[in-house]
Amino acid sequence: MSYQLKTKSGGTEAVIDDNCGISKFYAIAHTLADQLQVIFMNQVDDTETLDWDFKYKGQFLTLHYNIFEGVSIFPQQIKSVKSDNKAVIEVAHFLERQAF
Repeated sequence: MSYQLKTKSGGTEAVIDDNCGISKFYAIAHTLADQLQVIFMNQVDDTETLDWDFKYKGQFLTLHYNIFEGVSIFPQQIKSVKSDNKAVIEVAHFLERQAF
């Protein structure tokens, strides 16, 4: 699995998989919780979209799922800082090495 980076408004979004089902989102969430010890602080579950906020190395990130866009990770703040973007890339790189 390889991820794709998108940048908008200064924030980096790592698209983990742009064509997957919700089961992959849950597998990624489980892996983040188990192996990186992240705790999901806020979970917004809508019909077509899931946004689960978590903290990684002091940075607040969002694990995002949409039935049309797949799974991605991005900083919670729209105008993110360099450390937020670095954290997104680190988590994406970690997930790239996992088997889903």
